[in-house]
Amino acid sequence: MSFNVLVVDDSMSMRAVIKKIITLSGFQMDKCLEASNGRQGLELLADNWVDVILSDINMPEMNGLQFLEELAKNETLREIPVIMITTEGSGERMEEAFKRGAKGFIKKPFLPEQIRKVLYDVIGVGENGRYEEDPRNTDELDF
Repeated sequence: MSFNVLVVDDSMSMRAVIKKIITLSGFQMDKCLEASNGRQGLELLADNWVDVILSDINMPEMNGLQFLEELAKNETLREIPVIMITTEGSGERMEEAFKRGAKGFIKKPFLPEQIRKVLYDVIGVGENGRYEEDPRNTDELDF
């Protein structure tokens, strides 16, 4: 199973590094969209579906925390898990991001294994990158 990813970071080189590390991690990525700030991220989300968003916190025009606030206002977009990637590891910033809807947090620099684990955790797939089968008996379901 492959996933669509949106990487939001004001540094083009950091977006390339994140994309490369995701690929090296073994995470199955179908499409990777890139935005240089939260406003561009919202514009991309207007026409594209993604399964997960990785966003920096400190960016011009619309930072990562403001981006989280805007996502939360939209019934559909608020369901997309967001992982914050930042050099800031302060407990206050992490708590603020989680309060605004972030589902994961990765401190730069990071290893491919770390990013894969967080991606799988927030998307809700097993270590093989696939959704686990529902253990319930399908005969018991009424649809």
